[in-house]
Amino acid sequence: MDQWVRRVLDRVAGYEWHTFLCGSRWGPEVLALEESLWTQVGSRWGESIRTAFNREFGKALAVATGGVAQQESQDIVFLADVPAGQIELTIASLYFRGRYRKLDRTIPQTRWPCRECRGRGCRRCSGTGKMYATSVEELIAGPLNTLAQGQGHRFHGMGREDIDARMLGRGRPFVAEVLSPRIRTLDLPTAVAEITRGASGRVEVLGLTPCSALDVRKVKEEKHDKSYRVLVRGNVGEEKIIEAVNFLSGCELVQRTPVRVAHRRADLKRRRSIKEMRMTEKGEGMFTLEIRAEAGTYIKELITGDGGRTQPSFSDIVGAPLEVVSLDVLDIHDEEEESW
Repeated sequence: MDQWVRRVLDRVAGYEWHTFLCGSRWGPEVLALEESLWTQVGSRWGESIRTAFNREFGKALAVATGGVAQQESQDIVFLADVPAGQIELTIASLYFRGRYRKLDRTIPQTRWPCRECRGRGCRRCSGTGKMYATSVEELIAGPLNTLAQGQGHRFHGMGREDIDARMLGRGRPFVAEVLSPRIRTLDLPTAVAEITRGASGRVEVLGLTPCSALDVRKVKEEKHDKSYRVLVRGNVGEEKIIEAVNFLSGCELVQRTPVRVAHRRADLKRRRSIKEMRMTEKGEGMFTLEIRAEAGTYIKELITGDGGRTQPSFSDIVGAPLEVVSLDVLDIHDEEEESW
């Protein structure tokens, strides 16, 4: 057992970890022999060599390292490959949750591989392998990955806004995941400062805190109403606008997958509810709407109609073609709050 502990210590040099789980892999001939001996002896009290080894291995590791063995949410998993005489490591990801505000209308939420080369690098993407120079993911998870000396990162958002839309208000909830980190204890104020410096005003992070893998499921599965501000261009009188606002407030839409995303999403019809709508500004050939809608509502298509794929639409009701000039997400209603 001392030899196996030394192998672990050699293998994990340079990694920070506090909790662990250990196991072992045995050759089939050993396990078959053990099964045969149990049958010959006929005892009900036999314990598998694998179980006994794992228990003693864990006890020895805890004494030698001060680590705590636990069945769930461990920092690292050690697998003793007994026939090979080697230790295999599985390093658990590091997770951070928070909210982000996206103030730049030119960056996507996550890294977007080039459509032509699929990330390998080509003339179209100037060798970067990406459709866009950066993303919210890279601006937030990138510095966390660097500080934790990780092997990569993933980004999990509570939905996503269009590339040309801003995310304002309290921001969008997210979980940033760092893969195979060497360092698990980060100075979060320093991390936020690094993110802020690299983002250069394009993205802001609020309430960054450590979390667990369970938060990924939560942020992915929860669906909440969202509030939007839409600047619309169209030659429409104020009375017509108010008529459409009153008609659509509380209305249920039928939305077929928009043309702009049909190449990457199934062509389905979805029913979505508009909870509230109001006009906040009216100018020459332009007006501004604020809308609260069910999660998953295509707001641009609510305005334009998307060639009849969204019904009813603002454009159909006012009887004139409309264009969305800009779109902002004002809030994601994931907490109790006073009605706006």
